[in-house]
Amino acid sequence: MDQSLLDTMRVVALPTKTNFRGINIREVALFQGEYGWVEFSPFLEYDYKECAPWLMCAIEAATKPRPRLYRNSVKVNGTIPALNNSADIERIVNSFPGLETFKVKVGDNLPEDIVRLAKVRTLRPKAKLRIDVNGNWSVQDAITNLRAIYENIGPLEYVEQPCGTVEELRELKEKLIVNIPIAGDEVLRKAADPFAVNLEGAIDVLMLKVQPLGGIARAHALAAHHKLPVVISSALESAVGINYGITLAASFPEMNLDCGLGTGSLLAANVAELPIVDGQIEISDVEPDFTGLDVAPDRFEWWKNRVMKTAELL
Repeated sequence: MDQSLLDTMRVVALPTKTNFRGINIREVALFQGEYGWVEFSPFLEYDYKECAPWLMCAIEAATKPRPRLYRNSVKVNGTIPALNNSADIERIVNSFPGLETFKVKVGDNLPEDIVRLAKVRTLRPKAKLRIDVNGNWSVQDAITNLRAIYENIGPLEYVEQPCGTVEELRELKEKLIVNIPIAGDEVLRKAADPFAVNLEGAIDVLMLKVQPLGGIARAHALAAHHKLPVVISSALESAVGINYGITLAASFPEMNLDCGLGTGSLLAANVAELPIVDGQIEISDVEPDFTGLDVAPDRFEWWKNRVMKTAELL
């Protein structure tokens, strides 16, 4: 990694509105390169090897021109965390006017999941619903739970990562009686070599996240290799990282699924605003506002060390 890029690093701490996958503060590192501000924000528990594609993405974004774009805005879904308070769910749904799709986090408690989905369905009866399990179910649990959700809630657009492994997803697909498409996320981005994973007969939709997969060029290569319909999603990035995800989504000639890039609404503070207008987010030249967001010096040093150690692996 070029020293001049490292010298521009700023690290910010972005509070979340609710606990989201155990996160109350989202720390991200930002750099200013030839092509604007870029982001490096692997989750804190990731080791240097898992951080490597995230840094590849940041370097690509800083040093390479943007790809050809087929649109300047992208349709997004709303994200509903695993909340059980009816008022909280209503507040979040109502914060997304004009959205046609909601992704609801599920997987810990089936009765609570069904109540959460029913609340969203009541508030937006015409919206498409998709659920995200983060690989938490066994095959048998997935069969039981998806049937119960289908019977209580109705059709889902898809279920994201119901089980952890490719083998489990393939078995689930063979045994699942109800018609719910399966999307794969962790099964690709957590793989040692995402090109070597055989997804045939395991999933119907490929989830692409620009940072964990190593950037726009590599995400396109993976999409071409696996030959599945794709949807672009976020890894709870700041506006800088989201903007690059929108750029990835806009670089596909066709994008028939609403993208999971509306997660800025989960943050209580951000370095910039990317408003959702008529269910879409527009690509913009993000100029971060760091006011009140910089981390303490010890956290800055932690991130600087993390970047340098990760760069040694590239």
